[in-house]
Amino acid sequence: MSDKPKRTLYSKKYGVDLIRYTHAANTVVYSSNKIDDTIRYLSLHDNKYIRYFPGHNKRVTSLSMSPVDDTFISGSLDKTIRLWDLRSPNCQGLMHLQGKPVCSFDPEGLIFAAGVNSEMVKLYDLRSFDKGPFATFKLQYDRTCEWTGLKFSNDGKLILVSTNGGALRLLDAFKGAVMHSFGGYNNSKAVTLEASFTPDSQFIMIGSEDGKVHVWNAESGMKVAVLDGKHTGPVTCLQFNPKFMTFASACSNMAFWLPTIDD
Repeated sequence: MSDKPKRTLYSKKYGVDLIRYTHAANTVVYSSNKIDDTIRYLSLHDNKYIRYFPGHNKRVTSLSMSPVDDTFISGSLDKTIRLWDLRSPNCQGLMHLQGKPVCSFDPEGLIFAAGVNSEMVKLYDLRSFDKGPFATFKLQYDRTCEWTGLKFSNDGKLILVSTNGGALRLLDAFKGAVMHSFGGYNNSKAVTLEASFTPDSQFIMIGSEDGKVHVWNAESGMKVAVLDGKHTGPVTCLQFNPKFMTFASACSNMAFWLPTIDD
């Protein structure tokens, strides 16, 4: 397998922060880390902008595409979550929150979750989000770290909360109870390390500051493996292929992982 880039597309003026594929071939939405906090919809085919989504006035820290349609949500340090449709530059919905949010769609695209102020998870029904959350789960506040991400498992039963500290939390998506806290990986510099479920929802993985990848069993909470991908720095990105048991982990270099039968 060649590891040469297929193409390189530059966004030097605005910078690039979060990138998400849309359902249309060769298109992405991405947030910026320079000039302004407009979200941009880009065609990778000809490197042209299709649409701009202005509204946030501080850095966008969460971006989640609906799994079923052209809707996406964004959370920002301006303490808002905005709901968008790729076909319109105007914000379709706006939630003002009491703190910095992280947000994500559930796997069926019917609800989305907002983690607010690193201490509560609010669940919203997409069809009636303006009525407020239909469930709020309050967690014990941990002053040593902030929440940096929120993901649903593919079966919709679990919510994984990642932090910039040395612990992850796994919640029951229906009751909000903390099922497990996962620790024992290195993160002393408050880096945003990405955690992910495996596609079958059975395992949870996160990279660490020393470049290793830690794996836990979601049901038992036991650590089952520590993988060494020879990363030279913190593993800030870890994403699974949604269809196959392969995943990629990245610091400044990138590793692709395949399952093996023998171990």
